[in-house]
Amino acid sequence: MAEPRHRGGPARAWRDHLHRAWRVLPGRRQHEAGGRLPHHRERVRGADHVRARAGADAVSERPRPWLRGGNFGEVCTEALRIDPDRRAIVAGDRELSFAQLEERARRFAGLLPALGVSPGDTVALATGNDWRFVESLLGTLMAGAVALLVNIKLSRETLAYISGHSDAKLIVADASLGDRITAMAGGSPGLKAMLAIGDGLKAIDYDAALASASPLGEVRPSDPDGLALLMYTSGSTGRPKGCMLSHSNTWWQARSSARCMLLDHGDTGLVMGPLYHANALWAILLPMLFVGGGVVILPQFERRSVLEAIQRHGVTYTSGTPSMYSLLLADPDADRFDLSSINLLQCGSAPVPDELMSRIKARFRCDVVETYGLTEAGANVLSPRWGIKKLGSTGLPVPDVEIKITVPDQPDRECGPGEVGELWSRSPANALGYLHEPGLTAERFWPGGWMRTGDLMRRDEQGYCYFCGRTDDMISVGGENVYPKEVETVVLSHPAVADVAVVPALHPVKGSAPVAFVVLKAGARATEDEIKQHCLANGPAYAHPRRVFFVASLPLSSTNKLDRGALKGRAAELLPHGLEAKR
Repeated sequence: MAEPRHRGGPARAWRDHLHRAWRVLPGRRQHEAGGRLPHHRERVRGADHVRARAGADAVSERPRPWLRGGNFGEVCTEALRIDPDRRAIVAGDRELSFAQLEERARRFAGLLPALGVSPGDTVALATGNDWRFVESLLGTLMAGAVALLVNIKLSRETLAYISGHSDAKLIVADASLGDRITAMAGGSPGLKAMLAIGDGLKAIDYDAALASASPLGEVRPSDPDGLALLMYTSGSTGRPKGCMLSHSNTWWQARSSARCMLLDHGDTGLVMGPLYHANALWAILLPMLFVGGGVVILPQFERRSVLEAIQRHGVTYTSGTPSMYSLLLADPDADRFDLSSINLLQCGSAPVPDELMSRIKARFRCDVVETYGLTEAGANVLSPRWGIKKLGSTGLPVPDVEIKITVPDQPDRECGPGEVGELWSRSPANALGYLHEPGLTAERFWPGGWMRTGDLMRRDEQGYCYFCGRTDDMISVGGENVYPKEVETVVLSHPAVADVAVVPALHPVKGSAPVAFVVLKAGARATEDEIKQHCLANGPAYAHPRRVFFVASLPLSSTNKLDRGALKGRAAELLPHGLEAKR
């Protein structure tokens, strides 16, 4: 891809980027809405509910310079105008220019009506890290449909739930996922068709269908506040929540990520995490399409492949979780690779230990930014690339983002410097709400445009923020959100288990990981390894308990509720040095 740049070091890279930063220009026009509203808004009125609470009708009258059009499917317009033959995507041996990507996306959009997909319908993308994910995402939006980004690591039962809850009409899937995709198909009664990449599924061949499709002519005009993306996040009740993101949300996040990280068309980003995850989507893929840069997509994270890709393609930046960087730094042959093209590394999705941040800076000798964000309020809420960095801090708010920190359960009382409270965020990235969840939407999205993040933060006298944990029991495992209820449900499905409670324990690579306290049924037998293998077979690997402790009963509080605090203390006693890295 692009030749490696900035071999003069981070200082030169910084100066060059400052000169180019504001070439990330806003759009030239804004479309008026056309046609009917997406069916999700007609049926659920989730977006209208949020807009009414937030006073967004007034906000929508303000200029929105981040929009290049109503439909985010047009994100490559600027790149096509400047250099259509520039390479946009590299995935294995496959390379696509911006012109080729646009043509394939329009073919996908042109294919949808014949498959029974209408504007406003949901298209589930379960492709994994494949170039077809990008073209099908853009094509779905071009046709006025809604793209559901599927976490393919979820259990079969959860995938079936998501498919049905979103009323998916089309599934685009990697055939190698087999019974997981079959479960998805069975979960949506309204499913019209399935496109398969590869062999092994009873479905229409993706590549053959695309080759015979006629490209879409005009991109369907969309209401900027209309639903564009569905991203399901873990729920404290064990059920994932369907976060609804509009075209305007998506435009703003793509532009904001590019601006606050000083990216332009000369950059090459490396996707080393899953594309359905906000880290890869908002930090790499979409901002690169926005500015016309290149994207290298790895099928999965493998540290040697990352190092080889940086050297081969002159990668200038990437984004990953702390556990990814820990593994990269542990590669004994890392010094054999030319990594001098790298001038920016983002690290987020989980708290970054100070020691790890120092090691990353020493090894790569480039700008390293610890970012903070969330699906519902934008991947970059805090920590722009510029300015003074403080070790251990997630930084200052990025442009156009307002924050406040309030006393937990007292939203009208703001915290002073040094006090820990709940972080609230207000920006154009704030989502429309949760699909089919008006109560939860009202709980998280408040009047005035504010969104409760559920994260605990403190600010120092200079306004720098420091992440302190969650207001609930969520466990962040190497950037993946895991709720105890999800793991407990899987453990309880084992025939020998009577009761279980899951709490976090320190992990040297993942930051934290689940451990389980299990009560067996009378007369039943099970080993720690049997419980762990059961969880690995019936849920995502990152969520399985790393240790299982058998107990006679679980501790209860004075109100006869499970005392998780007592179990956290017990886990700390049993694991005084935390978990082992291999677990």
